[in-house]
Amino acid sequence: MLNAVPAKKNKAWLAFTATPIFVQKLKMAAGSQAAGAARGAALQESLLIAGSSFNMKRCRLITKPTAGKSSIVKGPVLYWMSRDQRVQDNWGLVYSQELANKHGVPLLVAFTLVPKFLDATWRQYSFMMSGLQEVEKELLKLKIPFHLLLGKAQSCLPPFIAKESVSVVVCDFSPLRVSLGWVKETGAELDKIKVPLVQVDAHNIVPVWLASDKQEYAARTLRNKIHKFLPEFLTEFPLVTLHTHNSKLTMKSTNWIKAKESLEVDMTVSEVSWATPGTNAGLKVLDDFCTKRLKFFAAQRNDPNKDSLSNLSPWFHFGQVGVQRAILKVKSYSSKHSESVSAYIEEAVVRRELADNFCYYNPHYDSISGAAQWAQDTLKAHKKDKREYIYTQEQFESSSTHDPLWNAAQLQMVQEGKMHGFLRMYWAKKILEWTSSPEEGLRIAIYLNDKYEIDGRDPNGYVGKEIIIIIIMCIFEQL
Repeated sequence: MLNAVPAKKNKAWLAFTATPIFVQKLKMAAGSQAAGAARGAALQESLLIAGSSFNMKRCRLITKPTAGKSSIVKGPVLYWMSRDQRVQDNWGLVYSQELANKHGVPLLVAFTLVPKFLDATWRQYSFMMSGLQEVEKELLKLKIPFHLLLGKAQSCLPPFIAKESVSVVVCDFSPLRVSLGWVKETGAELDKIKVPLVQVDAHNIVPVWLASDKQEYAARTLRNKIHKFLPEFLTEFPLVTLHTHNSKLTMKSTNWIKAKESLEVDMTVSEVSWATPGTNAGLKVLDDFCTKRLKFFAAQRNDPNKDSLSNLSPWFHFGQVGVQRAILKVKSYSSKHSESVSAYIEEAVVRRELADNFCYYNPHYDSISGAAQWAQDTLKAHKKDKREYIYTQEQFESSSTHDPLWNAAQLQMVQEGKMHGFLRMYWAKKILEWTSSPEEGLRIAIYLNDKYEIDGRDPNGYVGKEIIIIIIMCIFEQL
């Protein structure tokens, strides 16, 4: 960091402040605090976009910086879609297209479909793959090829990149351990062939590495940091448009039957009827919420007997609808329902981004060891307390407890893939009470949530206000 300007501003000092080297150091000093180590390496000039509505602070470079001929973008730009499965309102795809347009090169989109992901079943895979079929059709209209690659990214992406002579890869951000591993391992492979991998946080309104450079322990410690950046990042999206540099590319249709056959998941957990997958359906749910239920949200959101929630979590989870689009839409009702608008922003922005923060900065986000020490000590002190009821995983899963309310909540989750957030707190507390140890209770709660909830396997599911670990681990006791 530069020292403060000397009290006596002599001529030599004033002359030095006008030199290019001083200006450069001043910019570096001003940007270092905002960027932080988590931002990764700086982007070289060939990866920057000038005069764009895209904020470059949303990006970070995963691979090592390249120089010379290897830094020149001659081949296609590949957007590796993962967490944000939509065409419009997608900062990752916006950046990819603007970068491709800057260099006059083709734009490709690829999704790597793994045969199994944690405890996800056909219920979640079906929702996701139906949404991806909508993505493929929309990209086809924009002359942007969509490629569904079967297998792990680190295995199937590098050969595809070599085959298509890709110059730059742009990927989504997720704080979960598995996803971070994919990016790290793929980045290591791309380093070998000197292809840059740029990551864009298109899921959070404020990029997680910019909002805070450490784990936040409560919404109250993150809230002001998020709101400080909202004027800069809560902006309207530019459109992803017809890509004119793809005229020579062949547009091939995906074999979705083959894709389904590649899966190694539980096919017995059926799809749900209340939630239609895809961006178009999700945007209709958003509109319905704003026009019919938003006015009741502040007063009734914690009442399971009232229909006042947005119900958007499945579309948020798969990135079929962006949270930023939802907030822009909800904010337009501020003059009518100011209290509910504020309450929704708190839930959908502050609490949701707090969950990403926790998972990103705490590698033990899904285990008891990730809890605060006082919480671990408390759980340990009561570990041998006598329990009136002890149930197995199978009994929980089949709604076979003595409690009709708990059984009803579990049955709803199994049949509908959802549970009201207020009931889910009760559901998780009772699992802790009715299992032999906190570790066993946490394991069963995560298993049931990830297997049956459409929006399971999500940061908000691991540590969000509505769900599991906040109850069992007491993470955000003082929100």
